[in-house]
Amino acid sequence: MRIAILGAGSLGTIIGAYLSKNNELVELIDVNQAHVDALNQSGATITGTINETIPVKAITPDQMEGHYDLVLLLTKQLYNTDVLKNLTPHLDTDSIVLSLQNGVPEDSLASILGKKRIVGGSVEFGATWVEPGVSELTTAAESFQANAFQIGELDGTTTDRIQQIKGILDAVGNTTISANLIGTKWAKLLVNVAMSGMSAALGCTYGDVLKDEVAVTSAVMLADETIKVGTASGVEFDELAGFNLNIFNIAADKSNLPEAIGFSKKAFGPQALLKASMLQDLEKKQRTEIDYINGFVASKGKEVNINTPFNDLLVRLVKKAEEGKGLPEFEENLAYFRELLS
Repeated sequence: MRIAILGAGSLGTIIGAYLSKNNELVELIDVNQAHVDALNQSGATITGTINETIPVKAITPDQMEGHYDLVLLLTKQLYNTDVLKNLTPHLDTDSIVLSLQNGVPEDSLASILGKKRIVGGSVEFGATWVEPGVSELTTAAESFQANAFQIGELDGTTTDRIQQIKGILDAVGNTTISANLIGTKWAKLLVNVAMSGMSAALGCTYGDVLKDEVAVTSAVMLADETIKVGTASGVEFDELAGFNLNIFNIAADKSNLPEAIGFSKKAFGPQALLKASMLQDLEKKQRTEIDYINGFVASKGKEVNINTPFNDLLVRLVKKAEEGKGLPEFEENLAYFRELLS
């Protein structure tokens, strides 16, 4: 099977490395020429909770040739128009595109590439891009190997091809097949909204969010808004790494808030070293996916008449950083969340 890793950033580098190690015919595709050159010259170097260098083949999008049997889509949604235009000539009728993008892009992808081609999924581990050719795995090695992916057909059926994809991805880490793909994607969205959102808004790691009571409480409130908006939209949230996310459905009297905060510290503790990809974008003075993460929840909230003050605030803070080409200040932005909580 010929496989493309389209978007070989922090996650794609690690995924592509382990698939290549398993002797799959894999091409890591990225627009960063320096990164592509380093991957070809020195291999994919994985640091952090695992240390390993694995030979890979990397190319830029303009070097794509022929058809791919399986494409792992890891680019940012904000670039989908150009990405999909470039990808389409390299798909045949039986090609499969596994969306591992943040957010919930499956309907949009299906409308452009055809519903038959699309399989959805979520990446359950975290990574940080260090430099060309180097990606830091920020999730504990045991957690990474035990829960690497969730994937599923759009209609929830278990097909031969989804079983085949699971077999391929198991070379990276354990892969679970979900019969509730939308619930799976919203579950991953919840984590990105809460933890990646706060990481980007405060300019810090997940661990820094978890150590500060205002920050972690705000993260829980972001998750609460996501649960309420998703439920009102007809979503049944799937478990994430064995955890029932309904714990984030905060009661009106907030009586279960302490329990949700304690759960957050335990559940996300293994990813304490993770720095949100949106924060990495801000560091590079690039646009973020905020409109497809926290902005998506805020937009859906308006559709179903659910207020989302924490997501609204977070979107404003990240967009302010985007426009100013500067990094968020932890204490300065934390004050806005403290005021909202009070």
